[in-house]
Amino acid sequence: MDFLTLIQVFDTTIRLATPLLLACLAGLFSERAGIFDIGLEGKMLASAFLTAAVAAVTGSVLVGLLAGIGGAMALAGIHGLASITFRGNQLISGVAINFLAAGLTVVVAQSWFGQGGRTPQLSGNARFGTIDLPFAAEIRDIPLLGPIYADLISGHSLLVYVGLLMVPLTWYVLFRTRFGLRLRAVGENPAAVDTAGISVVGLRYAAVAICGLLTGLAGAYLSTGLQAGFVKDMTAGRGYIALAALIFAKWRPWYALGACLLFGFLQALALRPDVIEGTLGFEVGVQLLDALPYILTVVILAGFVGRAIPPRAGGEPYVKER
Repeated sequence: MDFLTLIQVFDTTIRLATPLLLACLAGLFSERAGIFDIGLEGKMLASAFLTAAVAAVTGSVLVGLLAGIGGAMALAGIHGLASITFRGNQLISGVAINFLAAGLTVVVAQSWFGQGGRTPQLSGNARFGTIDLPFAAEIRDIPLLGPIYADLISGHSLLVYVGLLMVPLTWYVLFRTRFGLRLRAVGENPAAVDTAGISVVGLRYAAVAICGLLTGLAGAYLSTGLQAGFVKDMTAGRGYIALAALIFAKWRPWYALGACLLFGFLQALALRPDVIEGTLGFEVGVQLLDALPYILTVVILAGFVGRAIPPRAGGEPYVKER
């Protein structure tokens, strides 16, 4: 594999890892507060549809982004209402959101556009374009440094850079702020937080809202950054892969970045079977390459990558002692 081909594979890795990373960080906030969220997939799907649909109608991707975030946060609010206020089963609530989003997006898209559950193809201001960083064109011909900066770091859409910046921001919020300390405490010992006079319900709803915001960004990137419109079930299990990456990362932001890049790299290799075959010297089935991220997901969830201990109060509704 030559250097430029490697840069292209890594460039594709970053693009494919971005929705996983945003969804993984969304689950990180939620689960650190003690709310398990299987519904990442559904919120991403709803956001992908609403962003593409509204962008197609208005011609503005920013208006579509606001709609997508709003839709994801609405579903997050439903999950919060079910699991926090009514103390329902968090896993069932998340699965219900996935089913709801999978059905409604196709039905509404067909009713709205009449294109078999799709939205119209997006172009121009209706989707996110690429951003060329300063001096990218000037230094492109410099050996090593030029291709890395001009072709790998530069040339991504806005939401890719937002996703990467969210990693240090998430680390700072969770581990260097009072809000983050309280959020983590709610996931470990909500009774102690309540005793200190801090609202457990308020903190958990805040975490669920942040989860909705980030999954909204993830879904919007899928339909207006990575692709140019919405198609049925376009998340393709990314919400579940993000949960596996979260477990793999042991609920830590920087580890989450590495885990999502690993999944993104496997997906990028599936798009370039010629690279694998040229490296290994024999033909590899495309179906096997496509299945690699999902195989890794099963391996991680089966517990073969070391023991990952979730927050102690995760998945348990809090009942205030009287």
